[in-house]
Amino acid sequence: MTSLPLVPPFTEATALRKVRIAEDAWNSRDPDRVAQVYTEDTRWRNRVDFPVGREAVREFLRRKWVRELEYRLIKELWAFGGPRIAVRFAYEWRDDSGNWYRSYGNENWEFDAEGLMQRRFACINDLPIREADRLFHWPLGRRPDDHASLSDLGL
Repeated sequence: MTSLPLVPPFTEATALRKVRIAEDAWNSRDPDRVAQVYTEDTRWRNRVDFPVGREAVREFLRRKWVRELEYRLIKELWAFGGPRIAVRFAYEWRDDSGNWYRSYGNENWEFDAEGLMQRRFACINDLPIREADRLFHWPLGRRPDDHASLSDLGL
């Protein structure tokens, strides 16, 4: 693994690394770990939630992972340029009644000069799925390096 600086302007290599680091953090389901990469005054749009500030993001994530159990996420780089990265993603989760979902979405990210995310705009759709239709089966936590990507899975 290289120690490339993960600050704008992004190259393909640094954008790919930034996306994987974000995926790994979100798969930890640790609100403190995830929130630390956002600016103090970060601005989000996530479905009907519009958190402003790192602490609001942390609280949003705490609520999210109480509702979304067995959470497993794959992110994929879509585009990058200057201080911005666009990703597409899918994650699988279940609710407390045992109903499974696959959530699909796109995110637009904008970073400050230090590489902290200052804006995150997400559009997400939830698709109910049968447990038998799940595709993300690794143990909770980081997705294994040899696991199929979204493109490999046809998602």
